[in-house]
Amino acid sequence: MVFIVYSFTQFDRSVGQTKFTMFSMGLMLLVYVPKIVITLILFGEDVFRIGASILNYCMYNAPRKEMMPERRKFVSQLALGLAAVPFLSLIYGIFEGKYNFKVFKQTIFFPDLPDAFDGFKITQISDVHSGSFDNSEKINYAIDLINDQESDLILFTGDIVNTHAKEMHPWIDAFSRIKNYKYGKFSILGNHDYGEYVAWPSEKQKDENFQAIKNLYGQIGFKLMLNEHAYIYKGNDKIALIGVENWGVNFKKAGDLNKASQHVDENDFKIVMSHDPSHWDAEIKEHPKNFHLTLSGHTHGMQFGIEIPGYFKWSLAQYIYKQWAGLYENLGRYVYVNRGFGFHAYPGRVGIMPEITVIELKKGNNVA
Repeated sequence: MVFIVYSFTQFDRSVGQTKFTMFSMGLMLLVYVPKIVITLILFGEDVFRIGASILNYCMYNAPRKEMMPERRKFVSQLALGLAAVPFLSLIYGIFEGKYNFKVFKQTIFFPDLPDAFDGFKITQISDVHSGSFDNSEKINYAIDLINDQESDLILFTGDIVNTHAKEMHPWIDAFSRIKNYKYGKFSILGNHDYGEYVAWPSEKQKDENFQAIKNLYGQIGFKLMLNEHAYIYKGNDKIALIGVENWGVNFKKAGDLNKASQHVDENDFKIVMSHDPSHWDAEIKEHPKNFHLTLSGHTHGMQFGIEIPGYFKWSLAQYIYKQWAGLYENLGRYVYVNRGFGFHAYPGRVGIMPEITVIELKKGNNVA
């Protein structure tokens, strides 16, 4: 406890998250989450014992020393057994889970998809958080996994760093290996890309860092979209790709959807990149321009939860975000929330694994 308290008092607002602060966060969770599980179970047992003692006193006039029943051994064993689950899971998440990359494939049907784009595939990555990485072999494996997907287009939905542009410098060569896609490589900014979670000596240094972060996307071969759009042409057909800056209900609102989609026709098929899924819920899903598909990230699924793909998923993230991982629909309009490529704060992942998404667009009626 002393070490954890000391480590958090050493947090430097001018530096932000470091490997040391991530270690401290991991240690705190590892030590206290299992203790909380044990405490809740034993407290529940004590409530039962107190109730039983009152009953014994009121109804059976039991002697004082026999009034309170002893704690049942099997309850204590159950508490220890259940506490071992998060304890072992957190250890696994730190050493293995954070680099246990998964490819999630999703097919989405649209009746008004242009014919030429039937079967068009999009790879999405999000929330790289390069300042957290510590294993080049695992990162290069993930890049190979991205390149193995037979997609037509790749989209990067923000958060290339935690705070500082220099965090990405050791990883530029690795991410530059992402292959060229026939229909391009596009990106947007996430909330961490603005460098607003540290105290800067001056606005000038903050602005220089922000410009350097924007340049990073170009250095790894992505076209950064700043409240703008581009058309993707295939044969005689086209789709509009709209990239907005970060817009979140409880985060920075730099995104301007109307500006980004200016001159885009209501009848065009439209894909929006917006980092924070709360933007879809607040503005996009019922917008009169009818944006067909939105791609987001941001939540990481809180890097902790339970998921059986296609059957069940749970995370504390669902109590904060209505759309937090995977595909969601509203009146034929969709948002897909990527679970994130990297990790932040807690140096691991439990249950909610790092994601590379492959979305296939199909022409046809919506399929439940």
